[in-house]
Amino acid sequence: MRILLIASAYNSLTQRVHAELRDRAHTVAVEVTATGDDVRAAVERHAPDLVLAPMLKTVVPRDVWTRHTCLIVHPGPVGDRGPSSLDWALQEGAAEWGVTVLQAEAEMDAGPVWATAGFPVPPGAGKSDLYRNELADAALDAVLTAVERFASGTFTPAGQRTLPSAPGARTRPPMRQETRRIAWAEDTTETVLRKLRAADSQPGVLDTLLGGAWFLHGGHAEHRLRGRPGELLATRAGAVCRATTDGAVWIPELRQRSRPGEPRACKLPATLALAGRLPRLPEAPLPVLPCAKDTEDTKDTKNTKNTKDTEDTKDTEGTWSDIRYQEHGPVGVLSFSFPGGAMSTGHCRRLLAAYRAALERPTTVLVLGGARDFFSNGIHLGVIEAAPDPAAESWANINAMNDLVEAVLTTTDRLVVAALGGNAAAGGVMLALAADEVWCRSGSVLNPHYRLMGLYGSEYWTYSLPRRVGPAAAERLMTQALPVSAARAVELGLADRLVECAPARFTAEVTRLAELWAASPGAPARLAEKKAESERREALTPLAAVRARELDRMRRIFFDPASPYHALRRAFVRKQAASVREQTASVHERSASSERIGSAAKAEQVADS
Repeated sequence: MRILLIASAYNSLTQRVHAELRDRAHTVAVEVTATGDDVRAAVERHAPDLVLAPMLKTVVPRDVWTRHTCLIVHPGPVGDRGPSSLDWALQEGAAEWGVTVLQAEAEMDAGPVWATAGFPVPPGAGKSDLYRNELADAALDAVLTAVERFASGTFTPAGQRTLPSAPGARTRPPMRQETRRIAWAEDTTETVLRKLRAADSQPGVLDTLLGGAWFLHGGHAEHRLRGRPGELLATRAGAVCRATTDGAVWIPELRQRSRPGEPRACKLPATLALAGRLPRLPEAPLPVLPCAKDTEDTKDTKNTKNTKDTEDTKDTEGTWSDIRYQEHGPVGVLSFSFPGGAMSTGHCRRLLAAYRAALERPTTVLVLGGARDFFSNGIHLGVIEAAPDPAAESWANINAMNDLVEAVLTTTDRLVVAALGGNAAAGGVMLALAADEVWCRSGSVLNPHYRLMGLYGSEYWTYSLPRRVGPAAAERLMTQALPVSAARAVELGLADRLVECAPARFTAEVTRLAELWAASPGAPARLAEKKAESERREALTPLAAVRARELDRMRRIFFDPASPYHALRRAFVRKQAASVREQTASVHERSASSERIGSAAKAEQVADS
């Protein structure tokens, strides 16, 4: 069936729906449509059997929905209407929520229902995390059901008034900053966190701080530090700690409010955003390997006798860290969670230090990742854009990423699993491919390419990717620049295992599987094979030569002021609509032109592999 996806942005849900529908042999085109005229033009261009909108902010014109069946994915259960559905659900503390696929009509969110699915709202989840995980799982189930029903030609959607409304569902207005505002002198930690999480990662909570107007992004509870409500108490790993009436919260990122006519500011680590304004605050560091506090995700896999339990455990419980470590007998789990999956030079260096420390532990299998959201999206374009010398920061960041990937590639004394609970892109995919095995949660989406940012790429991709999928498939992945579902990644060889579980169960399930692998009879042979392969690789294709060849290309891109990378990076981090549309509006055209592009690049890429 010919399906046209229309979306306001080629976001995570749109990418997942695109990849999953392609896996099911549908012909899928994607268009980013900012206006009703864009929708009309897209429909005229593709003449689809079905129009589907995974994430659409604009109104579908009457002349389109009267001539074509147009299905809208609404992030709320039956009976819920309005553009801030998920924001309201989180701020009001909903424990269950839903997704509805409804038919476009004159009244927004009021059309007949083709499918609906519910999902739990895990405690502490931020909006973007929830959107990419539980909501995306439910949305995909509902979309696939709706597509099957449409294809049958026999299904009649039900009017919303004939269906029972879900608890808490109602028509609500857009959530404004007045509603999101934090009253530091009144709000408890729990209230502050609900407001922050309901606005994460967009639009953030507008606040005043150190004489400026800032959007606050992200929030984590701090149960030990105390101070006057609203006061800044400490810093850690780029975040700032701010006191509430009964505790404190860590805020990892800030974005300065731009004045009218000014370009949109970048979202940055809080201490970097406040550079020059921040008073002298104590740094509150944690051990290189902060111990993860037990959660429902890991309790059922924990063996108290065999689990790492050091003096660090008590010191790190009840406080926030973006890097955590747990040990279950022969298995170490080094998890990390960086906002948006972006890894700055500092992130890479801290994770490398933690990885090296984890290698000092007496384990057989080391799990890298295992968190429920983003694995990694590679270098931090926001930090690079805000740097005094973006070219120099780009160079420092890619070298720090390479140092981390090299450490994983050259680990020969234990087996390493890259566990992707969420999405990965560019250098983040290559970080995963450095491991012995890649395990993906069923909802993950991989974008193993650099092309859309005007980059050649590094992180040893010219070695790891062809080794995994073969030179021809590597060429297609890099030139088509299309998302790959987790199931398709396993088929291609990008991943080794598909982990079918809910997002909240991923850590526990990966830990269980890793324990089984560590105890398996084949583990010692696999480790011996790994060591022998490392020696063969160094004899035939030294990693130093691979790195030098890739970095030579990247250096020329970074330090060329006319390189498209600089304009594309700026457009991406500042969300410049016209440029973003240029990158994403013709996703279908990338597939059509891939053979032409691939022919020009083939000789060089195969040589590099």
